[in-house]
Order: sequence, then structure tokens, then C-alpha cells
Amino acid sequence: MTTPTSAVPGSRGPAATAGLTAAIDIGGTKVAGALVHPDGTMTATTRRPTPRDADADGVFAAVAEVVAELARSPLWPSVVRCGVGSAGPVDTSRGTVSPVNIGAWRDFPVQERIAAELARHGAAVPTVLAGDGVAMTAAEHWLGAARGHANALCMVVSTGVGGGLILNNQLHPGPTGNAGHIGHISVAFDGERCVCGGHGCVESLASGTAIARWALAQGWTPAGDPTAAGVAAAAAAGDPVALAAFDRAGRALAAAIAATATLVETDIAVIGGGVAASGDTLFGPIRAHLASYATLSFVRDVQVVPALLGTHAGLIGAAAAALSLLPGQASALGMAVALGPAVPTA
Repeated sequence: MTTPTSAVPGSRGPAATAGLTAAIDIGGTKVAGALVHPDGTMTATTRRPTPRDADADGVFAAVAEVVAELARSPLWPSVVRCGVGSAGPVDTSRGTVSPVNIGAWRDFPVQERIAAELARHGAAVPTVLAGDGVAMTAAEHWLGAARGHANALCMVVSTGVGGGLILNNQLHPGPTGNAGHIGHISVAFDGERCVCGGHGCVESLASGTAIARWALAQGWTPAGDPTAAGVAAAAAAGDPVALAAFDRAGRALAAAIAATATLVETDIAVIGGGVAASGDTLFGPIRAHLASYATLSFVRDVQVVPALLGTHAGLIGAAAAALSLLPGQASALGMAVALGPAVPTA
């Protein structure tokens, strides 16, 4: 059993904020790792494909390989903390994950296992677990589009819809690490049933999967690509069904953003993920519909902007989560010197 913040209470040295953070990013297609410096730059980046058709230990073997690769860096002795970002669901109160896209892991004690692997390589450092939406939020607040905003909602719109919250300049993951999971806010009480069991959830209306499914049901004929990316290309070319699919998604996202802003007074919504790559095809409808939902004086000026960190968000976010959530580490975030994506170094 692990604590919400640290699988290893001890440390091999002073909790100096100038030390490096070992960052691990676990997803359905890859496991990535890096040593992250206090300014957000990354060293010794490495990755392995996430094993398919493997049991739980077989999947973890890829994680262990990433840790071993990081441990071969000459900078390894400077690591003083570790952040782990993982696809979810997660339960940070127990240090476990049950990723939808990693079938072999159900209630898998990933935080404890990684902490043990770190210790095996001589790095008995505090370790923290965060869901990928929370990690992305931490990254964007540290070095991305939410930097300088005390209260922010960050979202990942991809095959699903996830997110996280910054409140009073603090990452707010909640007791189990799932606060800000905007994809499962209901915005249509009589809407279709969502995979979570609810009705009319944002994810069931605005995810890439939902966009493509609705467009196909409305008679859209893909020109080779039947995914949301294909719908986006068709919308950019003026296809009315494709445009309507993105308008529907944008309206759902606008309703959720306004609801969140009204509840906790966020003043910016940062949106990343594959669907956000469609640019104004998505952001145009969101901003247009937002005026209909964000009507109270204290939410009328909420901004909606694209995320800045792209593919770096997972690793930077894992490090930022460790800096934010581990006791005595948060001040290290003030040492960042660059605005924009960290660039891996040799």
C-alpha cells in the first residue's frame, strides 16, 4: 500500500529543489522516460513500446527498461524525486492504475513498483503518481499556456476527454487524483449513455471517437480517413455534416468549460490532444457557443486557448506533478525560466 504522495518516504539526499526529477509517462502505445531539470529541459529521454498481449509483469518490464536506461545517465545521482504520469483510471490514494488502453493492468500498483525499481538502481527517492490529464495540467501551468494563471482548467480532447484543475496556483488532483475529469460531466441530461454509465457526458459528445461516430451516423462519407482527423479535414473543406459534428462537439465543450468556470472561477481553459490539432475547426465553435453558457459577469471573460507543450506534456507533466505534490518540492516550480515546450537535450 502506498500513500497519495510518496511510495518511498525516505530520500538519498536533501530534498533540494535544484535536483533532477525522473519522469515516467505511461500510455497505451509507449512508455517514455526522461530526467527533467528545474527549468523544464529534458535529458536522457528514452521510450519503449507498451507491450501488447502481455501480462501485468510483462507490461511493467517495459517500464523497468526505461528506468534502467535513465539510471545509466551520468546525471542519475542528481535525481531527488520521481513523477509518474499514467493513462487512467488512476487511484492515487492507493498508487494504482487501471488504464482503459492497457488491459493487463487492473488495480496495478504502479507507484509502488516504480519506487522499488528506482531503489534497485540506487535512487530511493519520493515518488508521486498522477493521471495523464492532471499531468498535462501541471505541465501547461508550469511552462505552457496556463502559465501565470492562478485558476485554470486544462483538457485533453482525444479518443477520450480528460482534464485537471489549477486552483489558487496549486495543482488540485483531488483525493484519488481524478478531480477535473471534465469528460464525465453531463451536459445533456437526456443524452446517450456514456461508457462510464452516465448520460450525456462531454466525452460521449466531444471526443474524437464521438465526433467520427456522429458524423458517420449523419451520412458523412469519409475520403479515406474515418476518424476525427478525417472529419476535421472534411470540415475544413466545407463539408456540412463534418462542420455540424465539430459544432456539436464545440457546444458540449463550451457548456462544460462554462460550468467549471462558474463553479470554481477558472479564467482560462487550455485544450490539448489530437482533436485540438484541428485548430479553429474546434476552437471556433467552442468560443462561439461559450457566449451562450458563460453569461455571469465573473465568467464572461474566460479564455479558451490551445495547449503549447504537445508531445512533451506527458513527461514535463509527470515532473511538474512531482514538484507540485511532493512535500517541500513545490517551490522548485518557481525556478522555471522558459515559456514553451522543453526541448530534450542529449
